[in-house]
Amino acid sequence: MESEENLLNVFLLLLMGSHLTVVGPSVPEDGWQVYSSAQDSEGRCVCTVVAPQQTVCSRDARTKQLRQLLEKVQNMSQSINVLDQRTQRDLQFLEKMEVQLKGLENKFKQVENGHESNIARQYKSIKAKMEELRPLILVLEAYKEDALLVRQFKEEVANVTELLGSLQEKLGSLDYQELHSRVMDLEDRLRACMQRLACGKLTGISEPITIKTSGSRFGSWMTDPLAPAGDSRVWYMDGYHNNRFVREYQSMNDFITADNFTSHRLPHPWSGTGQVVYNGSIYFNKFQSHTIIKFDFSTSLISRSRQLDFAGYNNMYHYAWGGHSDIDLMVDEGGLWAVYATNQNAGNIVLSQLNPNTLQIIHSWTTNHPKRSAGEAFMICGTLYVTNGYSGGTKVYYAYSTNSSTYEYIDIPLTNKYSHLSMLDYNPRDRALYAWNNGHQVLYNVTLYHIIQ
Repeated sequence: MESEENLLNVFLLLLMGSHLTVVGPSVPEDGWQVYSSAQDSEGRCVCTVVAPQQTVCSRDARTKQLRQLLEKVQNMSQSINVLDQRTQRDLQFLEKMEVQLKGLENKFKQVENGHESNIARQYKSIKAKMEELRPLILVLEAYKEDALLVRQFKEEVANVTELLGSLQEKLGSLDYQELHSRVMDLEDRLRACMQRLACGKLTGISEPITIKTSGSRFGSWMTDPLAPAGDSRVWYMDGYHNNRFVREYQSMNDFITADNFTSHRLPHPWSGTGQVVYNGSIYFNKFQSHTIIKFDFSTSLISRSRQLDFAGYNNMYHYAWGGHSDIDLMVDEGGLWAVYATNQNAGNIVLSQLNPNTLQIIHSWTTNHPKRSAGEAFMICGTLYVTNGYSGGTKVYYAYSTNSSTYEYIDIPLTNKYSHLSMLDYNPRDRALYAWNNGHQVLYNVTLYHIIQ
């Protein structure tokens, strides 16, 4: 059978009749997960999806049993090594003791056959030999300990045998092909359920899950929400200006281990940390300009560029942390967006939906929120969410809905684990927030209140 990561990589849980609030795991070693829920018009939860990372199945009961079995086998191997070392050492003592005992036997014979004048001399010789044999007492004590070790070893063997029998009964005749078929069926059902989920309102953000620690204080990292099935590439951009190189990792595992990356050189340096990879292209703000560039990774060419009229740049209307973050590009379920500020809107945030092919503005909304007062921002289901800061205690406190052209003040805590957020973006495929937090790449799961249309 393949490794345990092939045992189960998707779980589908259907819950009926009650609302379920879920939060993500807080332990990085457990891997990260994306949780979503759906509710009908009467508020009943009809579908909750739990989609673990493919390499994580530590919660599966059989996996835990296999891990315990491996630990027991390792313990037995260590016991065997200890016994072997002691046996070799004690054998040398025994060989020496055999020679000395034979010599002692000869001395006793000489005493018995000798004259009285030799008794004193022979006695001293025998006493000396006994002193040489005294350390052998410790050998006998060690053998007692070894006997106890052997008994423990036998008990472990019995336990392992029982565990193997239990596993065999549970697994039965289920072979890998059958298991793989079941997993594929679960994946299809999971995908179908995810497609049924409509957009929702943000109601909670999980504790951060640290994926990696690398790079400088500022940067961005992301995956492509429109990547085809099987494409799990990760994109990595260190710094906020005077840099043109984008790293491409083939998988999340490669990204975590820093192996197998390709470097792409952009035709212009980028500005800020508001880049986004979308449908095979990267969209970024050209340094010291209000020009948006679409760069196609497959051709290594600029496929489109356009100026974002009236948008402030070069640290005119940056986020509170600075870093040339005047123009922030982002995506959600509705497509490509640009967040910026203009003189015409008195430095307040302007939100524009862009055509991803032509970069033309489809529609714009003007808000009453000063861009320089915003810590970071992200889009979910057509709503712009803004944090109250970038360091220390942080929360999402402002939401502007493009569907109703209205805003509200909210209070959703956001754990700022490393005290400096310079990038925070939502990925609609993963339903998770990607963040760059003071040289740490982290993820947040989100809880959305869904309405089935």
